Amino acid sequence: MKQNITLSLDKETIRKGKLLAAKRDSSISKLLAESLESAVGQEEAYEAAKRNALHTLKRGYRLGGGIDWRREDLYER
Repeated sequence: MKQNITLSLDKETIRKGKLLAAKRDSSISKLLAESLESAVGQEEAYEAAKRNALHTLKRGYRLGGGIDWRREDLYER
C-alpha cells in the first residue's frame, strides 16, 4: 500500500532533482522512492549480516581437531 508524504527541500535541490528525473525519464517521487528503498534494503542487509556474525562469534569457530601432541614432545629437554 502506498502512502503520500510531504518533504521540505530547498528550491535548488528541487530544481536539480527535476532535471535529473527528466534526464532519467522518471519523476522526483520515483527517484526518492528508489533511493529510500535502496537505503532501507542496505540497512536490512547490514543488520542481517551483523546478526549472523554475532551468532557465529557466540557459537565459536570450529578450526579442527584437538591437540594430539605434548609440549615435551616438541621441545626435548
